[in-house]
Amino acid sequence: MSTKELDYTSLGFQYTKTDKRFVANYKDDQWEDGTLTTDNTVVLNESAGILQYCQQVFEGLKAYKWEDGSIVCFRPDLNAERMYNSAKRIQMPSVPKELFLKAITEVVKANAEWVPPYGSGAALYLRPYEFATSAVLGVASAKEFQFRVFATPVGAYFKGGAKPVALRVSDFDRAAPHGTGNVKAGLNYAMSLYATTLAHEEGYAENLYLDPATRTYIEETGGLNKCSICQ
Repeated sequence: MSTKELDYTSLGFQYTKTDKRFVANYKDDQWEDGTLTTDNTVVLNESAGILQYCQQVFEGLKAYKWEDGSIVCFRPDLNAERMYNSAKRIQMPSVPKELFLKAITEVVKANAEWVPPYGSGAALYLRPYEFATSAVLGVASAKEFQFRVFATPVGAYFKGGAKPVALRVSDFDRAAPHGTGNVKAGLNYAMSLYATTLAHEEGYAENLYLDPATRTYIEETGGLNKCSICQ
């Protein structure tokens, strides 16, 4: 299939609407089969669990085009496993790994024309995520959830691509030991936004976080968002 006409060499890391995305709902204690849709909007109850208590987990992976024109993803089964385990920690029904991989495959095929050409340095970024959709008010897990996967062409995460970047040793901690630092959930990323803004204002590309217990060991950068001592 032909590739969409974009300037892939200068493409940044931002959202671009593509043709199709995958949607599956969890209701009455089971996941539906799911389907592709052209609709990129989400309609929620004002008291939905994602809005009130941040019940959400997500993943990120990429599809690449090889020199022979074939399209590949790197070990999506491991993303499926991590999201499965993350959901359990946030008291959410885990997306079955078979459903996860089915969604990835269908979204890549449906958006094949958006996969950047070989050698461009760009890729088709895939964002699988699950969130609570039913209304909650007391602090408790929601009963209904939605699993979605969208795709968007992206360039390098850092401007300039794979080259050394300036890191700022942060005064903030992203995740606490014995908390949810090993879970890829939106609540962990929200904690890093303020520190990231400060780093950018001071001319740094990213934060370097130290361990929160002793602040003597290098733990992670903000782009990793996965607390090593919390595992």
